[in-house]
Amino acid sequence: MTSLLVIIVLLLVGVAIWQMTKIFDLTQVGANRNRSQIADNKDNNIQGYLMFGFLVFLYIFVIYGLFAWSHLVLIDPASEHGTDYDNLMWITFGVVFFVIAITQALLFYFAFKYRGAEGKQAVYFADNDKLEFIWTIIPVFVLAGLILYGLYTWTNIMFVDEDEDVMYVELYAKQFAWTARYSGKDNVLGKANVRLIEGINTMGVDMEDPNAQDDIATTELHIPKGKKIVFKLRSQDVLHSAFMPHFRAQMNCVPGMVTQFAFRPIMTTDEMRQTEHMIEKVHNINKIRSKKSTELVANGESPLDPYTFDYLLLCNKICGASHYNMQMKIVVDTPEDYQNWLKNQPTIAKTVIDEKIAKAAENAPVATPVIAKKVDSTKVAVVATPIAVK
Repeated sequence: MTSLLVIIVLLLVGVAIWQMTKIFDLTQVGANRNRSQIADNKDNNIQGYLMFGFLVFLYIFVIYGLFAWSHLVLIDPASEHGTDYDNLMWITFGVVFFVIAITQALLFYFAFKYRGAEGKQAVYFADNDKLEFIWTIIPVFVLAGLILYGLYTWTNIMFVDEDEDVMYVELYAKQFAWTARYSGKDNVLGKANVRLIEGINTMGVDMEDPNAQDDIATTELHIPKGKKIVFKLRSQDVLHSAFMPHFRAQMNCVPGMVTQFAFRPIMTTDEMRQTEHMIEKVHNINKIRSKKSTELVANGESPLDPYTFDYLLLCNKICGASHYNMQMKIVVDTPEDYQNWLKNQPTIAKTVIDEKIAKAAENAPVATPVIAKKVDSTKVAVVATPIAVK
């Protein structure tokens, strides 16, 4: 309702300004004004200075944005390849900002310098091979360098050595939740198919596959620090995208196919919480939440809980009405803590068997108890004596 009122007010303000300009024009009737549609020197000068004004505004806004919102950028990568990813991003940003700063300055400068003036005529020439070569070859080399560096970085990120000691984990996406499946002691994920989804087996794991007998399914992703994890990604329904921003990892989850992404976590959850950048960010978030909690308490509502940092797995594709809430907590443990956590997780095979036993118990026929009738032994039976009839 508030948004609708704001829109109505803005529309009314616009109508009011439009009417005021019409009134102003009416007050100028009879005045000595140049009503020609052809721009004169005064018009051209005004437009030229406006160009410079917009250039100054553009630079000020960019500089302000860099200082005002730079704290929102993720600083400390939590994966081994994160540094290479960040380097590529910052180099690209640097090149783009450098080019924009020069080209925008030249664009508005020439718009001012060569503004229209009485008696001035533009010089026409068909082409300039030297100039065209310069402004073509420079972008070619710059873009080729960025593309080659990007391909090199991407290849290093995606490459998985077959002889390398890795751990396989499946991330299963569906509207609007994530499920993680661990490959168990054999480090081999069992086969799965959406046609096999039944009951508690929500991932469609083939329980007849020997490799699936030790698989473990959880709704919270735990991974050990220093171990390379190969993620196998599947989707049950629509296109999703597994996005783990602190690990600089993202890959689409496509229905009907398996995609892959791998990284090695280098910082546990507790270690990330202790970084200077994260401490400051959590502090700023809790300041906002504290202010909001004061308003909620004043209105008789419950306050917000303090924010604690956790790694998150998000969906980065608009997959439906609850897309915004499709997330799963990621915990990076030390290798010892990870093994202790994993020991307490039941296998999918065990949960399926437990479900079948529970259903069988529910459906089992219940025997009707036989209640023995009590007999009073103190009573004497009376036997009727037959009477002979003559």
